[in-house]
Amino acid sequence: MITRLLQFLDASPVNFLAVKHIADTLESAGYRRVDPQLPIGEVKAGDKLFVTKNDSSIYAFHIGRKPLADSGFHMICAHCDSPTFRIKPNAEILCEKGIVKLNTEVYGGPIMSTWFDRPLTIAGRVIVKGKDAMSPRSLLLHIKRPLLQISNLAIHFNRSVNDGVALSKQKDMLPILGIITNELEVKNLLTNTICGELNIEKEDILDFDLYLADATPACTFGVHNEFLSSGRLDDLSMCEAGLEALINTPESDTTKVLAIFDNEETGSQTKQGAASPFLASMLKRIALAQSGSDESFYQAVERAFMVSADNAHAWHPNYSEKYDPTNHPVLGGGPVIKFNAAQKYASDAVSAAVFAQICQDAGVPCQRFVNHSDVAGGSTLGNILASSIPLRGVDMGNAILAMHSCRETGSVIDHIFCVKAFSQFYS
Repeated sequence: MITRLLQFLDASPVNFLAVKHIADTLESAGYRRVDPQLPIGEVKAGDKLFVTKNDSSIYAFHIGRKPLADSGFHMICAHCDSPTFRIKPNAEILCEKGIVKLNTEVYGGPIMSTWFDRPLTIAGRVIVKGKDAMSPRSLLLHIKRPLLQISNLAIHFNRSVNDGVALSKQKDMLPILGIITNELEVKNLLTNTICGELNIEKEDILDFDLYLADATPACTFGVHNEFLSSGRLDDLSMCEAGLEALINTPESDTTKVLAIFDNEETGSQTKQGAASPFLASMLKRIALAQSGSDESFYQAVERAFMVSADNAHAWHPNYSEKYDPTNHPVLGGGPVIKFNAAQKYASDAVSAAVFAQICQDAGVPCQRFVNHSDVAGGSTLGNILASSIPLRGVDMGNAILAMHSCRETGSVIDHIFCVKAFSQFYS
């Protein structure tokens, strides 16, 4: 199981590649890809379907033995995007003696200093000419070697660097790509690299969505290999746990749904984000195909339960003062239920009780997280999705350290615990 997680993390440097990996796994498990432009067709008990949106979000459905109106659905939702740096158009910047750096902009809220002095690469999608202007083709790109680096300024030029430095997103965070000997080459340096990787002509490239990613593989560490170290644990570890549970649990009375959204790190307000009506429309279409009535969708929503799976903050042994004195989850302590009085999380006493019982039935420990009252917390998928589909649900996740760092730390046993809890939920 942990080997599969590490392989998934390495294969998913960006959202597009994460979705491809999930889609390939679903197809291998007997799920049928649905084209949202076409009728879904007949839907019956046992059917396995999935659909993608924008190549960067994916939704899987395993139809239960009982109609949606009678049993509702059990949904696990997570997100596949992570904080990083997006490469801007016309990105190449020529510097002295032919050194070329790339112009980037921040995506989400990364801990920017953690991106310095690491081997980085490029991943994403490249849009090329198709049969007509309305039908361009999308090619996935993952350069599987160190290609760039964002280098620190030497301490000799900034003696106060260890006292904390304000970083400029435009000045300090631009990666070095290479050295050229011909100035005419500069505007084609990135394009030529893309063409070489994809074996295409530069005249065919229309645009791209490309991002920086850590080139160092995911791994375990610790005296007993008890820890996980990787970029994008938030939230790819929850995506993988949901996928693992979905494909390895048998058909049940209740329809199982796995929803992997994009753009959570930037607010979810996109056609492929949790605030989009796309998932609701797909569920409504499935209910209509199954029963012939929209009413069954609304009945299903009232019987449904959502697990919003987005990682939580683990207690850090060097910064105890940042955590709530009585509700600070630890690495290895099991899945974490998240609460917030300002309703940034979907959890309430009822939904928390439901998930805690699921964990108990699975033989898994369960923890609770509440922010220190003087420390502002973030939001996640649960309350955003529930504002468009009024689902009963809980916000939870595994505890990790260094959330939004280029490289985060999690617990091996927590991932195993989470898969067990998710499998119990789907069973």
